[in-house]
Amino acid sequence: MLEPLPTTSALDEETARAEIYGLLAQLYYQPPPEELLSALRVAATDAPAQGAFLEEPWRALVGAAREFDQATIAREFDALFGGVGKPEVYLFGSHYMSGFLNEKPLARLRETLAGLGLGRDDTMPETEDHIAYVCEVMRYLIAGDDVAVANLTRQSEFFATHLLPWVNALCDAITAHPKAQFYAVLAAFTRAFVSVEAQGFDMLA
Repeated sequence: MLEPLPTTSALDEETARAEIYGLLAQLYYQPPPEELLSALRVAATDAPAQGAFLEEPWRALVGAAREFDQATIAREFDALFGGVGKPEVYLFGSHYMSGFLNEKPLARLRETLAGLGLGRDDTMPETEDHIAYVCEVMRYLIAGDDVAVANLTRQSEFFATHLLPWVNALCDAITAHPKAQFYAVLAAFTRAFVSVEAQGFDMLA
């Protein structure tokens, strides 16, 4: 995963996009460590990427990081996404696209990843359709050094096939849950960011 989001908004657009995907990956993968929360609490509250549409949801996310301590957020993460057996909220694309885990959407994602020369780390306990993994792939497609893979065409294709079809349903599930506080704010920011991304890719079509 990436380092915490820098505290300056003076980033070029591509760097900002990669950093946001990296931040989302970290926040959805596990309860955020204190170091990450500390960086988020002092982050500039201007929009982290071009476009004022993101400014309010970003300010709300920074505010939520300041409002809740690490232990409270960790308990919320476990209540929503953890536990033994069925979690309260699934973080896997296959669940939202097919109604089941480990189904065809995951197989298609694995085919895409193989075509990109990417594979799952054996130490990672989650399947590749976990929202954190998908966000991390998007970060790589933006910030990676291999221009044959890290380019706008690949970003647009991956986003449209493996993230956009289900991420809003995930955000709905989080915000509808009565225990969601910090993560409800994160879901609102996620929805806003994905909307900006979708509009940007549409302009390229």
